[in-house]
Amino acid sequence: MELRARAVDLHVASPLDVANEPRAWRAAPLGGILARARRSPRLRRAARRLGVPAGRVTVVQVELYAGGLVGFGEAKPLRRHGETVESALRFLDVAAERIAALSGPDALLAGALDSLPAGELAARAALDVAAHDLAGKRAGVPVWRLLGLARSGPRTSFTLSLADPDATARAAERAARRFAVLKLKLGGADGLDLERVRAVRRTTSARLRVDANEGWRLDEALDVVPALAELGVEMVEQPLPARDPGGPRLKDASPVPVFVDEDCRTADDLEECARRAHGVNVKLSKCGGLRAALDCAERARALGLGTMIGCMLESSLGIAAAVHVASRFDHADLDANLMLDDDPFAGLVVEDGRQVPADAPGLGVRRVRA
Repeated sequence: MELRARAVDLHVASPLDVANEPRAWRAAPLGGILARARRSPRLRRAARRLGVPAGRVTVVQVELYAGGLVGFGEAKPLRRHGETVESALRFLDVAAERIAALSGPDALLAGALDSLPAGELAARAALDVAAHDLAGKRAGVPVWRLLGLARSGPRTSFTLSLADPDATARAAERAARRFAVLKLKLGGADGLDLERVRAVRRTTSARLRVDANEGWRLDEALDVVPALAELGVEMVEQPLPARDPGGPRLKDASPVPVFVDEDCRTADDLEECARRAHGVNVKLSKCGGLRAALDCAERARALGLGTMIGCMLESSLGIAAAVHVASRFDHADLDANLMLDDDPFAGLVVEDGRQVPADAPGLGVRRVRA
């Protein structure tokens, strides 16, 4: 087999502002003008040609070639875990030398690279996804069938960026026309989080989840969460900083299920997560790929944890991989490709609020641009 890997820039139509990350764009002196410009695909493309950043994320994409077929994979390295695009590509350069001696993806899926140095889970995830895509194509079946799963998973939530209450409500009203489940980014440290949820609730009866992205203190969370329950919020994601000692207390006191994301990277984290949460958000880029995600789901369920399959900012290639295993999870948050201005892959469709793969071999996606 031959492995090729590269860094690819994805451009985001609606950059997500979240509490614990630097903004993907800077609107400062022109505020409202740039906000309107970001809603125009033509203006966004013109801005990029002029070198003006308008919400960009870099992912790693890999291609596995064997027998006249190609398997595609993608993942987003996470700097908070010590991974970068550059370190992922270095790992894949080393992996390519060993892959060259393999005849097909089966050996790769059976652990042919387990002897490589530990870490670089995003690179491993991209490689794992490409191997599954190639294996499905060789067998002539979709990946979900290759893994013995169902084609369709839970309805996905659609994420709304952290914004002022009125803007959040307007965005929710638009999104609710297509999606029955909305996830609101909170943790604004401005005292307006509850007002954001109230404003949204006044405009829609959609199911609501919130994600504070580690943005609350324990005392703040203990005050806010009961009010969220009264507003019909069905899930609170990562309300406290990862490993906050107040996690177990909040779990016991919360009338709303607490799910953790930053607290949960791999299956090794699940026992600790069970002390501080009711559920976990599993992402392929965090845990190392499809089989690792399925292992997380199984072990989480054994610990009494709810499960959600989530995503980073990825193209339809990365989202498709998660969609193929979504049926093994209780909840889904797989919407990143819907926020892109120039998705390089196509093949997923939204049906009844669910992302559904094409009934085609492998991942069922095709490249539409280089």
